[in-house]
Amino acid sequence: MPRRTPPPTAAPLAPATELPPEPGRHFPIHTVICAGLVVAAELIMGRLLAAPVDGVLALNPADQAMFEWMLALGPRFYTGDLDLVTGLLNAPEGVNLLSNTSILAISLIMAPVTATAGAAVSFALVSFLNLAGTAVAFYLLFARALRLHPAGAALGAAMAAFGPGTVSQANGHLHMTAQWLVPVLVWCVLRLARTDDSVLPPGGRVRRVVGTGALLGAGVSLQVFVGEEILLLTVVTLAVFCAAYATLSPARARKAAGPLAGGLAVGAGVALAALAYPLWLQFAGPQHVSEAPFAREFFGADLAGMTAFSPLSVGGSAAAGRLASGPAEYTTFFGPVLIPAVLAAAVWLRRRPAVLAAVITGALLLVISAGTQLIVDGARNANSTPPLAWLLGLPVLDQTIPARFALPLLALFGFVVATAADRALRTDHRLIRVGVPTLIVLTLLPLVPKQLPVIERPPVPRFFTTGHWRSCVEPGGTLVPIPLRSVNLDEMRWAAAADAAFAEPEGFFIGPYGQDGGATFGTRSRPTSQLLADVERTGTVPPIGDQERADFNQDVAFWHATCFVMMPALQTYPGQLDAAMNELLGPGDHVDDVIVWRVTP
Repeated sequence: MPRRTPPPTAAPLAPATELPPEPGRHFPIHTVICAGLVVAAELIMGRLLAAPVDGVLALNPADQAMFEWMLALGPRFYTGDLDLVTGLLNAPEGVNLLSNTSILAISLIMAPVTATAGAAVSFALVSFLNLAGTAVAFYLLFARALRLHPAGAALGAAMAAFGPGTVSQANGHLHMTAQWLVPVLVWCVLRLARTDDSVLPPGGRVRRVVGTGALLGAGVSLQVFVGEEILLLTVVTLAVFCAAYATLSPARARKAAGPLAGGLAVGAGVALAALAYPLWLQFAGPQHVSEAPFAREFFGADLAGMTAFSPLSVGGSAAAGRLASGPAEYTTFFGPVLIPAVLAAAVWLRRRPAVLAAVITGALLLVISAGTQLIVDGARNANSTPPLAWLLGLPVLDQTIPARFALPLLALFGFVVATAADRALRTDHRLIRVGVPTLIVLTLLPLVPKQLPVIERPPVPRFFTTGHWRSCVEPGGTLVPIPLRSVNLDEMRWAAAADAAFAEPEGFFIGPYGQDGGATFGTRSRPTSQLLADVERTGTVPPIGDQERADFNQDVAFWHATCFVMMPALQTYPGQLDAAMNELLGPGDHVDDVIVWRVTP
């Protein structure tokens, strides 16, 4: 009796073995697709690129002002001013830059542009380049490292870089859209896992592990100074993905464990050597904060928002905006079809452990993004705690916005989409080859982003753009804007226009000024700040006597102030503010389009 042969079964797919050989060279195709992704990024940021100096992002001008000020520090770094606790804001106590998402690496890279064209132009360029660079980097990861079909890789990269969450973060959050190093970190991990499957000369395995591990450590170190929160999300995502993959494919995991562990050890050593002092400064140095300056329960993802289209997508409407904490946090707005479509693709690709691991990882991150308090259709249930909420109480994780844990889902979904398209486009079955990519495109069409809106920004006084500020404050001295707000945004742009050459009191930053040293936005207002803020709010000048003048003199000494400056055109009650300052310091001088009160020794 002939022996029966069991039917062939598809082998589980693994990072080193599941990838088909790349069918020839696609350099022209890759170039065209990358160019198309760059154009797409330009279209999203087109309005800001067209008017970088006169325009400001309409949905989040506050964070744009802060990041423009951060970019203005770039040229100073080249002069040797590398102090990570700067006294140029919140003078004289200063600001811990590492506790304030300071994008130091980006500021350094953009310093020539900032010095030549200004911080506003640098901000617009970085906003565009972050999206473009992220899209191109993910495309190269999918198409070259994972060897997926170029069309599928393009769809996946577009999902990762132009999905609702990333475009939402593009409203002023440079540190969150700077994801162009993430594919490099993923590639390093993938390369380490594939080490044993590569044909290497004697000693080549060790060199590959050491070299790739060192590159991983360097990438991690750089990402800390590009966007530390993105690094945290990437580490969590990779850790969960690797654990899920090891569970689904233990044989492959055991084979990759040695090189991966060795490379991670090398990377950790490199990163620790580079980051030991900066991390100490961030978590224990002057002006550091040990917690987030917001209540985490208010920043979880609304369950209803997970099936809504973002107001910034072509399929969305402004009404859905109430399901998020703000326009820069539409992180989980996937629409009603995307999640079911990804699950359907995972079922179709169920023999591929990498796809299943991506879906498991995405599900876990989505649960974490619900935060510490259940939110459904805008209603908060304080008595209902979402699963895994306890994770958000762990050190470091307790300083994150919960909803942002869903941001990596765009890359994970992009990988699933790209893999599904790749399988369909490589099959001989015509219906699948045409039908699956068509369904993918139809699913993604409502998520296509709109152009980010831009409005006209308040003008920067000619006093600063012409350099006349030097007549009242020397570089390094303190200039006090009038009125001095605890969160003074337009006035931070004044300093940015002057290349951050002078110090300002107070400002918009994260500092340890809450109860028992807790984190807050801004600092405690001094008596003079409160007095002038009251005049600005009410239009009434209170009686100014000996106590007010004594408080003023103490504040001037505390700030090391050399002059006060007000732009009347920006104030509701300029005459009253002028009168109050005249009572405190005597008549001011009209210079260009501002009034200047000089402090005499």
